[in-house]
Amino acid sequence: MTTESIFRAPLYVALIHSPIYNRRKEVSVSAITNYDIHDISRMSRCFGVSRFFIVHPMESQRALAQKILSHWTEGFGASFNPKRMEALSLGDVVSTLEEAKERIALENDGQEPLTLVTKARSFPEDLSYLGARNLLLTGERPLLILFGTGWGLTDEFIESMDFKLAPLRPTADFKHFSVRSAASIVLDRIIGDDLLPLPKGTHSR
Repeated sequence: MTTESIFRAPLYVALIHSPIYNRRKEVSVSAITNYDIHDISRMSRCFGVSRFFIVHPMESQRALAQKILSHWTEGFGASFNPKRMEALSLGDVVSTLEEAKERIALENDGQEPLTLVTKARSFPEDLSYLGARNLLLTGERPLLILFGTGWGLTDEFIESMDFKLAPLRPTADFKHFSVRSAASIVLDRIIGDDLLPLPKGTHSR
């Protein structure tokens, strides 16, 4: 099942490693994490994402990400675990967000995606999860959801995006979700199981 069977707009996800803040609130670059690649790839496949972009400015880090993807999508790794191969085949390593947007445009008759950035901080113009869902339902342009690493994307980067998604609101005074957990929660809230076709033999509430 893919999002195209439910929504009019194709859905993409990107994991951004720069520009981000470090723990001292300095603009920095974060390292590629093996778990992020595996878990966000699997989440992307579960929610019908068209492609998962791993965005990193450093060639050595991009090579590491590509090595991880290739291990599970080619040769022994692909035959050993076909399900993992299916998920990680959605991965695409790029150096910049602009490169990701260009690749999306090539897949969508020249239409660049709308960018929807996620963050832990609130902004006055935050878009609700229902608003994000409506972007997929109306399907005017592809939708690219951006997730940050480190201690969050920089304010300047966030302000430059088309939409800012409302932050997750945990009940405890502790907002340090892993990006893997946050991505799964965000996609579930936007897509919503009430919009998914019910499995055969089940009944709606």
